[in-house]
Amino acid sequence: MHIDIITVVPALLEGPFSHSILKRATDKGLLTVELHDLRKWAINKHGQIDDYQYGGGAGMVMMCEPLANAIDHLQTLRKYDEIIYLTPDGTTLNQKTANFLSMKENLLMICGHYKGIDQRIRDHYVTREISIGDYVLSGGELAAAVLVDSIGRLIPGVLNDETSALFDSFQDNLLAPPVYTRPADFRGWKIPDILIQGDLKKVDEWRLEQSIERTKSLRPDLLKDDE
Repeated sequence: MHIDIITVVPALLEGPFSHSILKRATDKGLLTVELHDLRKWAINKHGQIDDYQYGGGAGMVMMCEPLANAIDHLQTLRKYDEIIYLTPDGTTLNQKTANFLSMKENLLMICGHYKGIDQRIRDHYVTREISIGDYVLSGGELAAAVLVDSIGRLIPGVLNDETSALFDSFQDNLLAPPVYTRPADFRGWKIPDILIQGDLKKVDEWRLEQSIERTKSLRPDLLKDDE
């Protein structure tokens, strides 16, 4: 998979992609992430990529010209399955979306700043708008990092145990069951007996029951979504 990210602050994204699972994905050649500084396409020598908004009001707006030129250039290099704008008013990211995007080959992400990007870019280029929650960040870089992480870990071959992602929270609209490791008795706090009895079928049944009960208790809305 190849992911291009247009950003005003590329340094914010260098760290998240240089460690842990995403680094493993890039080292294996399963994922390539390229950062593109929007100021490369600035309209003048001062690096301008934003301007005052028409109609007045506080806050600057990212201009059409730099973004359009950046997207046009990148589209000469590859055909994108999705052009994604990270924005608070987008569709909230969930596991279903991550699963869907993980099966694509080429993605382009746009990180917003200030009051956002000129609406005409959204109208004529963007194919999908994604939010990571009902709150506002200083820019779209951290949201892009979250999105790339949620996608990248699902690419076959990235995780050491490829079945691990299948049992994550939100797969099948259920929260993950509780997990335990050694010692089996810590300060008198014991793990459920079923986990050490050796009957894998019963363990699977117990985990499903626990997932359903936890979802009913903590996120009943997920069960309604599945109806």
